[in-house]
Amino acid sequence: MIAIAIASFVAAAIACFTFLDNLRIYRPAPAADPQHSFVSVLIPARNEETNIMAAIDSVLTAAGPNVRVLVGDDHSTDKTAELVRGFATRDPRVSLIAIPPLPSGWNGKQHACFVLAQAAESELFLFMDADVRLETGAVGRMAKQLELSGASLLSGVPRQICGSWTEQLLIPLIHFVLLAYLPMRRMRRFPSPAYAAGCGQLFLCRAKDYKLSGGHAAIRQSMHDGITLPRAFRLAGLKTDLFDATDVARCRMYSGNRQALQGLEKNAIEGLAKPSLIGIFTLLFLFGQILPLPLAAVAWAQSRWLALGFALGASALAYVPRLAAVRRFRQPMGSALSHPLGMGLLTLIQWRALIAHLAGKPAAWKGRSYGSSIADGLSK
Repeated sequence: MIAIAIASFVAAAIACFTFLDNLRIYRPAPAADPQHSFVSVLIPARNEETNIMAAIDSVLTAAGPNVRVLVGDDHSTDKTAELVRGFATRDPRVSLIAIPPLPSGWNGKQHACFVLAQAAESELFLFMDADVRLETGAVGRMAKQLELSGASLLSGVPRQICGSWTEQLLIPLIHFVLLAYLPMRRMRRFPSPAYAAGCGQLFLCRAKDYKLSGGHAAIRQSMHDGITLPRAFRLAGLKTDLFDATDVARCRMYSGNRQALQGLEKNAIEGLAKPSLIGIFTLLFLFGQILPLPLAAVAWAQSRWLALGFALGASALAYVPRLAAVRRFRQPMGSALSHPLGMGLLTLIQWRALIAHLAGKPAAWKGRSYGSSIADGLSK
């Protein structure tokens, strides 16, 4: 028991101190640059009638005249195209792009983004999901951050809006996993694709660098552009960077328990559920985040005081990042207090995704089914 308690303490300490170190350099964007370069905001949309108007309105409110909004209607069966078309008649900064039929071997979102990029005419591309809402000055602030960072691709996690209990339990873990296990100082120093990271909800890049990297054509099969697009840029020798997008944008990425579980599972095989990663992350999560509290309870019941001390220390170290995130990223306190439960569920989702992938079960999202081979080249 003492050995397990020490292992838990070490695993929790690694995550805690990495998180706190990253928190110092994962900073918000600076004040907006009113003279920023021309930006094309590219929004792929498939059956987004409940989101698209608010998304466009937030962009136009957040930006000045140096912006154009291109919405890609990806064969929607609802009123998405009709709503965008009506908006475009009222504001010349908005255009509707009809996405061609999905070619074989492409993921729907990556294809829509690729088509939008071909239609854009600007120095900067801002890829944004339809469920993202930009805050005032967001475009200018991101453009300034891209300039200061010297990066070719910039991304950040918007403030995550959570409704259902599953969303509250799992979605805030995006920040925790990113900051607790990605050494950002090394990410900024070394161009290795191993440090590729981003958030698929929000990407800003230079048009010339997008073309040099191959853009979304380079990740055409991917279900998880948050990781694979930065990797494509890094493979092309380009720098990628992260910033705190909490006060730049907000997003409710999933609506309801079922969609949250399905959404996280579809992305897992290209992230933590990769066969080369899932073992080590399972051990790190189990020992550092899930076991400390139960282990402390057992040690108390058996009067194993040394083990109890390490287990309580591990528990404290596990909670420090989550409590810091409540304030910094405006996360629900209930999510932080339920941290071991959330990490346990996240771990189960990764294993479920891997088992489904190995069994040949196709991934499904937004009415489309993708064969199990779609991530074969990225999950090894």
